[in-house]
Amino acid sequence: MTITTNRKWLSESRYGLFIHFGLYSIAARHEWVQTLEEISFEEYKKYFEQFNPDLLDAKKWAKKAKEAGFKYVIITAKHHEGFCLWDTKETSYKVTNTPYKQDLLSELIHAFRKEGLKIGIYYSLLDWNHPDFLVDGYHPMRNHAEYKATHNGNMENYRAYMFAQVKELLINYGTIDYLWFDFSYKSRDWGTSIGKGADDWDSVALEKMIYSIQPNIFINDRLGLNRGVQTPEQFARSKGMEKEEDIWETVQTLNNSWGYDRDNLTFKSSRMVAKQLVDTVSKGGNLTMNVGPNARGLWEENSDSILTEVGDWLKRHGNSIYGATASKYPAPLDCRYTQTGNKLFLHIFSWPYRTILLPALGGKVSFARLLNDGSEIRFTDTKNLGGERAATTNLYKEITEVHIKEALDPTMLMLNLPIREPNELIPVIELTLKEDNKWG
Repeated sequence: MTITTNRKWLSESRYGLFIHFGLYSIAARHEWVQTLEEISFEEYKKYFEQFNPDLLDAKKWAKKAKEAGFKYVIITAKHHEGFCLWDTKETSYKVTNTPYKQDLLSELIHAFRKEGLKIGIYYSLLDWNHPDFLVDGYHPMRNHAEYKATHNGNMENYRAYMFAQVKELLINYGTIDYLWFDFSYKSRDWGTSIGKGADDWDSVALEKMIYSIQPNIFINDRLGLNRGVQTPEQFARSKGMEKEEDIWETVQTLNNSWGYDRDNLTFKSSRMVAKQLVDTVSKGGNLTMNVGPNARGLWEENSDSILTEVGDWLKRHGNSIYGATASKYPAPLDCRYTQTGNKLFLHIFSWPYRTILLPALGGKVSFARLLNDGSEIRFTDTKNLGGERAATTNLYKEITEVHIKEALDPTMLMLNLPIREPNELIPVIELTLKEDNKWG
């Protein structure tokens, strides 16, 4: 099978938006509320009957995403609850049969695509609503003997349903850049049931069908085939991938819940989100940050504020993120490097007093500047420093004797910093490398 995926756009985007929106947004207490509280389908149906996000403006969502600096979006077409945000022909459990009546997925895809964002679709392999989905330890009805006795399930029927839905998504909505499945769990064993994996989904055939329709699409790694875009959730890799061509993204929430959770107020700060983004790109990965709109279709105020502040930082520092990747140069303590060609970007998580020493860069830098305002940062190669000279020149008169001794390592570069830290989430210094030292 020949896969012609252009791997460039995803690895250059670096910052993606996840949107979790469904019936659970009305319950407003976690997207897994149906199984966490073991709610039956009949009880859960009240959310289906009430689904009407009357204040939702797809164009505003897309414009906000673009302003916030996102380059691609992943929209939950169907979460584990089985409710579909598009006008599928395979079930009546869909958005067009709710009071909202419209194909919401179509509206969102059109709006985001118009703003220039790449389109990703999330599709849950689990489906707690479908009668042929075998009950397991994640299922809301796992402890209901009567339900299990009358719903034995038939995974062959469920697979046919799943294949037909994925085909709809790939045929009816134009170019889909990224298909994001969730999730395989074959290793789970609850005693009374076991988890599901590649054989249950027939992942090999599913993958083949996907590429036959849209050969340039990305697929994530959750089909149980040990391939695809790696997607660590709620944590980041401690280092980059072994092969530079491999792509990974860490998917994160703003407040420890993917869907709208009214009472969960444990929001990350904008600075923490920016640090997560920088740290991820410094290891060659992408950060995909989630927003969970409320039942009326509005982004939660805290989410809005955080993402806006990060987007504002990106307007001045985007050169260090978009198209950038890991650097082979060793970063100083409490700093991160990203790099694009001969531009090396030093992200300073903790602002030091007066100077900072950069290992292995002595004689390799032609110019340095703060990225936020473009102002020059003066520097010297430590091989040019003698103890006496360093202590007597105006530029270095405040450097301690210990610092001077340390600075005599001829492989280092010494930056002379302003005492006052720039008023930025993360200050960034752009170092222009001499052409013959681009990659160390």
